[in-house]
Amino acid sequence: MLANPQEFYINGLNYTIRSAIDKDAGQLSEVRLQIDGETENMDRERGEAYIDPAGFEQIIKTDTEKPRNLFLVAAVQDRIVGFSRCEGVYLKRFSHKVEFGVCVLQEFWGYGIGKNLLKESISWADANGIKKMTLNVLETNDKAVELYKKLGFEVEGLLKNDKILSDGNYYNTIVMGRWYE
Repeated sequence: MLANPQEFYINGLNYTIRSAIDKDAGQLSEVRLQIDGETENMDRERGEAYIDPAGFEQIIKTDTEKPRNLFLVAAVQDRIVGFSRCEGVYLKRFSHKVEFGVCVLQEFWGYGIGKNLLKESISWADANGIKKMTLNVLETNDKAVELYKKLGFEVEGLLKNDKILSDGNYYNTIVMGRWYE
């Protein structure tokens, strides 16, 4: 599904949040690869589960056509600096919910980009009859957990020893959800 573009000016930075379009595919492939190498908060290490531009073109096409999918990008001028996706499951028993994921280039942390991608996704979900939004977050990502709580998400569970990070230790994944009345 498509969303209307929104403009933001935060801490001296102008950026736009809009739906992903075909011409974004190349940049999205590069941005995802870079983000995966910048932080251990993501599920992948740099280069794992690589999605080439053709793969992103297919994801954009699918997310544009499906009413319970939303693919947003954050752009500074014409440069994509982050993105988020909401993906619905198309089985009847799960048709009321979507799963949310977000990532932002590290040099653009602190400008509310992740928060605004999530807020736009929540507005879209509310306007489109989505009853539940879920997400997973690494237990050490305190800023993200606090943001999610501020925006109405609750901890629903814990996946114990779910990820092994570069220090060789295992970490838990927090499962969070937001329910719409």
